[in-house]
Amino acid sequence: VQLQACGGGLVQAGASLRLSCAASGSTFSTYTMGWFRQAPGKEREFVATIRRGGGNTYYADSVKGRFTISRDNAKNTLYLQMNSLKPEDTAVYYCAAGTPPLSYIEKRQGYRYWGQGTQVTVSS
Repeated sequence: VQLQACGGGLVQAGASLRLSCAASGSTFSTYTMGWFRQAPGKEREFVATIRRGGGNTYYADSVKGRFTISRDNAKNTLYLQMNSLKPEDTAVYYCAAGTPPLSYIEKRQGYRYWGQGTQVTVSS
């Protein structure tokens, strides 16, 4: 599956952004989908994940209550609604697809396919 993320931009602290990740192919609904982010000089880190049926979601503590992950399997699209953005949310955001067991939900190794990334910059 090929993934294409978009929706990033430059916003002020407190603003909102919605990222999208369009997937090619007919197998989107069979994958667990996740968002990761990487700030300059830092490791790529887990942000949020949604299981293939959409019923189970997982969030990093740093974004819990502010970000919402969702998916539309009919449109082969993954979303990340980001509210109350903070300067520390500044990073390149990547979408990913895979079939991770629960123990690998938050790990990069759990995801086989990656999008190209979209830049999110939050100014103070």
